[in-house]
Amino acid sequence: MSEEKSNYLPRSPVKHSRDELNLLSPAVLSFIGDGVETLFARSKVSFESGQKIGYLHKLTARIVSAVDQAKAVKNILVVLTEEETQVYKRCRNAKTNTASKNADIVDYKTASGFEGLIGFLYLADEHERLNELLSIAYSENLIT
Repeated sequence: MSEEKSNYLPRSPVKHSRDELNLLSPAVLSFIGDGVETLFARSKVSFESGQKIGYLHKLTARIVSAVDQAKAVKNILVVLTEEETQVYKRCRNAKTNTASKNADIVDYKTASGFEGLIGFLYLADEHERLNELLSIAYSENLIT
């Protein structure tokens, strides 16, 4: 499989400046990051599994759950740059009026920080770094 295909991520249609991205709310960054991570997970499990769609859907839903995202974050915290750590913390600590029905508040906020970082890197057109972090975050086989 070619290097370009193996990263499972689309390219952002527009590269945004750091100033533009810092003006976006953490909720918007997390919203974008949620979509990017979901596509990453769906693509990865589809290529790594010969399973039927129903199984792939359940597996992807688990992978992108707040609980699994919180576990994934632990794999990348030590390799984040100062800027990435700031973005993660800004999104993690953002005030929210919603909560997950399937995760505690700590996992939910940790997952929101993770999604926000993914959204930030995607919109900044930092695709190599984004793929690197997602690969580290999910270094353990997703298909379990």
